[in-house]
Amino acid sequence: MAALGIVLHVGFLAWNVFAVWQNLEVTDSKLSHGANTYGGRWKYLTFLNQVLQTTFFGVCVLCDLLQLCLSNRSRFCSVLARVKDYIFAALAFPVGVFVFTSFWSIYAYDRELVYPKELDSIIPQWLNHAMHTFILPLILIELVTCSHQYPSKKSGIAVLVVLGIAYLSWVYWVHYAADIWVYPILAKLDAVGMFVFFASSFLIMLTFYCMGEWLTRLRWGSGRPSKKKKKKKSN
Repeated sequence: MAALGIVLHVGFLAWNVFAVWQNLEVTDSKLSHGANTYGGRWKYLTFLNQVLQTTFFGVCVLCDLLQLCLSNRSRFCSVLARVKDYIFAALAFPVGVFVFTSFWSIYAYDRELVYPKELDSIIPQWLNHAMHTFILPLILIELVTCSHQYPSKKSGIAVLVVLGIAYLSWVYWVHYAADIWVYPILAKLDAVGMFVFFASSFLIMLTFYCMGEWLTRLRWGSGRPSKKKKKKKSN
């Protein structure tokens, strides 16, 4: 099982590195649409998520290699494993599933609100699916094949909240600095609509966090080490 994990992690890391590299190649193209405006590709949640997934699988590979070379009881291995689990639970799973769900839901309703048709001549279809589709099966395969210990719900959700506030602040800064909205749908919303949109998005992401925890426990058990009480020896 450990060998399978290493093979999967190396493959997933290689795929994500390639996809990020291709994204940056499109960014450098003079034909690129929104990527050449203020903030570049770094203002899009889809690209940030791809970097996040790449980072996560990079940590997985490093953790796998160190566990082969060092004892599993090594303090460094233990800390790195906790970091890996935190990234998976609080970021990689909920954000990855959210990007897939939100993008294709809005795309099905009106693609011009999130991915204008003119982008088809700039971004290859396979790269579009690399950003918005393949992230889901990869993260689900990770959940099924590798056990992750979830943090306490309070601390896990706190990390997700910090990420959400940071990205929301970045979106508004881009609008303030360059007078553009990251996604066309935002330009069509008033203040109330925007509040409802972002609040709904966070609640959906929170739901995906809970879903990831539930699926992990369904597949692997509690996901937390059991606290066994020491029995006193009777005289």
